[in-house]
Amino acid sequence: MSRQIFGKPPAEGTETPVAAPAERRVPKKPLMGLENLGPRREGQPVGALGASLNAISERGKQAEEIEKKLAAGQTVIELDTALIDPSFVSDRMPLSDEALSDLVQAISESSQLSPILVRPHPERPGRYQTAFGHRRVRAVAILGIPVRAIVRELTDEEMVVAQGQENHARKDLSFIEKALFAQRLESRNFARPTIMAALSVYKSDLSNMLSVAHRIPEQLIEAIGPAPNTGRRGWIELAELLKNARLIEIARKAAGAPLTQAQDSDARFSAVLAAVKPAPMRSKTDILKDGEGSKIGKVATNANRLVVTVDRKHAAGFADYLAEKLPGLIAEFAKDGAGKSGP
Repeated sequence: MSRQIFGKPPAEGTETPVAAPAERRVPKKPLMGLENLGPRREGQPVGALGASLNAISERGKQAEEIEKKLAAGQTVIELDTALIDPSFVSDRMPLSDEALSDLVQAISESSQLSPILVRPHPERPGRYQTAFGHRRVRAVAILGIPVRAIVRELTDEEMVVAQGQENHARKDLSFIEKALFAQRLESRNFARPTIMAALSVYKSDLSNMLSVAHRIPEQLIEAIGPAPNTGRRGWIELAELLKNARLIEIARKAAGAPLTQAQDSDARFSAVLAAVKPAPMRSKTDILKDGEGSKIGKVATNANRLVVTVDRKHAAGFADYLAEKLPGLIAEFAKDGAGKSGP
């Protein structure tokens, strides 16, 4: 039997969708391991439920397990979607029209199988704020029917942990969606352990996510989209390239180009990366000739090096001359500052 992880909701919640008065709210137990957000061993996942998620093979079952624990001992009620506001922090990019249409059809045919989780709005009496189930709210609103919901008293920390873990379990969010969610939580001064619990990630993973989200402008990320098949390495590579501020504008133009926007999200990412990534240099070899056209050496060039070879048998004087001049050429190059600028 699942343990109850919150206090019991007000009794009138089963009779009316109106939030209970603040003075009747009761103490709650911590949510999903938040009581354990103290010091931990390096590399250890945060949150008791975060560890148990790894033991469940199918993501749908993970989400159902989370929702069962959240719903333990609680009553599902019906709420008017007009009374429900979104969470104070977004963890996903906008749902496409096609995906929303599919969800509307599924609920129309099979009803809303899983309830959403909301809390009484902390600033707007009589309204609610969604912890998870934002897409179900939108779909049910289109159908013009009430949404099935569980009403819980949640602190901000409990809310973002429930939101992040349920959504992570139900659908594997892309790397950049997680990175944006992490950055938004950080900007609201949530502690690192809470963010790690919400995303079910390790400390090193969170550091990578925040680094990417800080270096790539959010407007550019939104133009690219979630890029579900583009992983951590691709986004880190793009973030490293965009350390050069000059390339940010090039990336924006590439992302906003009509031909780019006509492609899917992963193709848009590839187009942006190609626009700012230096083209690989082709290997080639040129022949060195003297004033009379005789071969005296060669110049071999590739992406990593340039090699000048002078045949002393045919041009010993030029070989000595070149060796004597090289230190001066290096000093002149450094003086001009040409070696300090990036691509």
